[in-house]
Amino acid sequence: MSVRYPFPDLNTLPEDIRTKVLEVQEKAGFIPNVFLALARRPAEWRAFFAYHDALMLKEEGSLSKGEREMIVTATSAVNQCLYCVVAHGAILRIYEKKPLLADQVAVNYRKADITPRQRAMLDFALKVCQHSHEIDEADFAALHVHGFDDEDIWDIAAITAFFGLSNRMASFAGMQPNPEFFVMGRLPRQK
Repeated sequence: MSVRYPFPDLNTLPEDIRTKVLEVQEKAGFIPNVFLALARRPAEWRAFFAYHDALMLKEEGSLSKGEREMIVTATSAVNQCLYCVVAHGAILRIYEKKPLLADQVAVNYRKADITPRQRAMLDFALKVCQHSHEIDEADFAALHVHGFDDEDIWDIAAITAFFGLSNRMASFAGMQPNPEFFVMGRLPRQK
């Protein structure tokens, strides 16, 4: 539930938004609070989720879906966004099939069970998050060594920047993570 802004009634939402929210509910078994919290402004909801999907669901590039979620989890932790750390940490656990990984990445990715390539990716993401004005060619070179091309580097920066917006919106609005997110991916799924 959003603390500061009440969620709109699902039945009052524009048809395209209601349809998407119900699709997510069908797949996840619940409606993530972000879908309703942002639906109070339909044009912004559409723009937000269009860019989200363009960044997070794309097939091109060398970033896996799990690596994309690592970026969100690590940068959201630095931005102190409870909603995004918990929600995207859950997705990270599921994609990587590692129940401890999201907690490690959120608390201190440098000690997490990740590859040197992923550590370099997160080093860059955190620099974009905290000191983007200091990015220089050496930062690109450090990523090139690990096989990232310039388009991958754009993706890392764009995901970091987009979720900087998301983190700030969730935090100022008092958006809370759904209880379901806290347990997702921690134990094998019941069949």
